[in-house]
Amino acid sequence: MTLSLRFKPVSHSWVALHPNPKGVIQFVGGAFFGTFGPMVFYRHLLNYFYEQSYSIVLLPFAFTFNHYREAGFLAQEQYRVLPELVRMALMNNYPYEVYLHERNYVWMGHSVGCKYISLLEGLSALPTDKEQRDAFICELLRSIQTDTSLSTTERQQYPPRKIQRVIQQINILVDTLKQDAIAAKNLVEAYIQEYAGSEATETALDFTNIFIRNQPSILLAPDISDTSSAIRPKALAHLIDRLGLGVKPDPATTHALIKKSNLFNLLGLVCFKSDNIASETCHWFTQDLGKPPEQHQKRLTGGHLRPLGIDIGDVVFNPLLDPLATTTDRRNLFLESHIADLLKDLGCLCPLSD
Repeated sequence: MTLSLRFKPVSHSWVALHPNPKGVIQFVGGAFFGTFGPMVFYRHLLNYFYEQSYSIVLLPFAFTFNHYREAGFLAQEQYRVLPELVRMALMNNYPYEVYLHERNYVWMGHSVGCKYISLLEGLSALPTDKEQRDAFICELLRSIQTDTSLSTTERQQYPPRKIQRVIQQINILVDTLKQDAIAAKNLVEAYIQEYAGSEATETALDFTNIFIRNQPSILLAPDISDTSSAIRPKALAHLIDRLGLGVKPDPATTHALIKKSNLFNLLGLVCFKSDNIASETCHWFTQDLGKPPEQHQKRLTGGHLRPLGIDIGDVVFNPLLDPLATTTDRRNLFLESHIADLLKDLGCLCPLSD
């Protein structure tokens, strides 16, 4: 039977439910493409993994310089979508158990979407105790001011008032996610009781962290962007930064959070040889951070927009590339098969019983 990739709106996201899923791919696209019509621009990529027996969740984000807020929104959206995955599966007599375990969720991002995923994983290391969490954030932000490896422009200034604003923002997010996680748990249990009753095989969520600590991630051409990535010329971007209106967090703060978290052990990285946008971030991950290990890295030919592609018959079109069309088999050989290898190496393409 040929499966058809069809998305339905759930909360602010779009969901393609697989009838026999082995996992869930939560996808966050790049700027513009991930905001306006990701189910179109990334159609071939998403369809490939739907046919690999994944349910697909497209998570949207708004164009904003506050990346803390957008990353938090994505985490909240996971808890809004999760109970609906269970309910939709039960209503259609599909297996629902896969949705109860955090290990079966994979985050996949492209371009700036990878920054949001990286922030969520970095924040996974926050202590649960508030005083310890405040100290963690304070130490992190102060370290950036004294990091001699950073240039003067990279060395973000964090006066006490600014540190307190960041702490307050993150604490509000943590409290909100705790409430969202409880609400999701209660909804899931109610749906299972309503639709499965005594025939239910499992009845509880198995999520140990409110962020994404135990969920693998695949970063495609990651771009941990700053203000100059969105604003031209650079002089104007630097002025916006000096006025305190630029991208938050900046790359130096994001890098520091990733390093301090000491996580990112379930990471797959795909970089492209002609990509001038993500090259700096790819270099930082592989050389400065030293992650992921080489077997979880793929360096492929092409540029930053390689993951885009629209299926028309047996041809994949990407009007922003040269050539603008290629056969499905060649496209899969070039890109999707490599991502599938990463997922398999990370243990994400195995049946639940394994």
